[in-house]
Amino acid sequence: MVARQAQDSTFDAARALRLAQETFDIEAAAIGGLKARTGEAFARAVHEMLGVRGRVVVMGMGKSGHIGRKIAATLASTGTPAMFVHPAEASHGDLGMIKSVDMVLAISNGGESEEITVILPVLKRLGVPLVAMTGGLDSTLARHADIVLDSGVEKEACPLNLAPTASTTAQLALGDALAVALLDARGFRSEDFARSHPGGALGRKLLTHLGDVMRTGDAVPRVGPDTSFSDLMREMSAKGLGASAVADAEGRVLGIFTDGDLRRLIEKGMDLRGLTAREVMHPRPRTIRRDALAVEAAELMEQYRITSVLVIDEKGKLCGAVNSNDLMRAKVI
Repeated sequence: MVARQAQDSTFDAARALRLAQETFDIEAAAIGGLKARTGEAFARAVHEMLGVRGRVVVMGMGKSGHIGRKIAATLASTGTPAMFVHPAEASHGDLGMIKSVDMVLAISNGGESEEITVILPVLKRLGVPLVAMTGGLDSTLARHADIVLDSGVEKEACPLNLAPTASTTAQLALGDALAVALLDARGFRSEDFARSHPGGALGRKLLTHLGDVMRTGDAVPRVGPDTSFSDLMREMSAKGLGASAVADAEGRVLGIFTDGDLRRLIEKGMDLRGLTAREVMHPRPRTIRRDALAVEAAELMEQYRITSVLVIDEKGKLCGAVNSNDLMRAKVI
């Protein structure tokens, strides 16, 4: 408790905020420096990675290793097969993971990480192309590399100029730049991204089809055109969709009647008891194919300010229904 009080008494909030601002400035300058130096070597690296028949094997020690893991994950999730191999483990058997069809992206700020330099001759014998991401342009790693990406920074954000800060920010930004250039060159689309992220919100939006979430069979409120108004209301109440389809005997959709339609008719003071479904329905309602994405139904509802959509099959016949609550339960919206 005494030690905590001593710390509190010496804490300088203004200094902490000043260091934070300086850190932002230094790291922003580091990325700005990358922009000025990124040129032909970067384009060559992207071209070579596009042609790799195997994987991009990312390596790095310490903080560079943490950045390397993230870069490998980003590449893999955006269409470039990649994996991270720890350099120290590579010397003890994990080099067997690397094949001649692969490419190595080695990350080292100084370019002299012993765990990496010791395996460079082996990589050469395997004939594996080597891309170096380093600030040490005259280093052992740079001399052995086929392509050198300059990730050097003027100084670290650390006040002691020791802890990797600006240098790791530069490495991360350069790795992101590679991933973005590669996904663009591959024609990678949002649908492709969703396939590698099926558990996320984007995956649900882009991979969930209406057939996965719509109501089918007896759960779909449906009446014929000559159904009495009272029977129409019973069908709507029983199915809980807030609407009912009006379809002919072959299943072709003729119209829809919704809670909103009921409210508007009541506001007009109409006597509804003797009317049929055909007389109160909204003709030619919005429909959507069952093989459409669920997010398309959500967009349709938003565009036309409706809460329910009827679903038709390939022959244009009623096969399901969906409302906004169904899409919310499926976490599509």
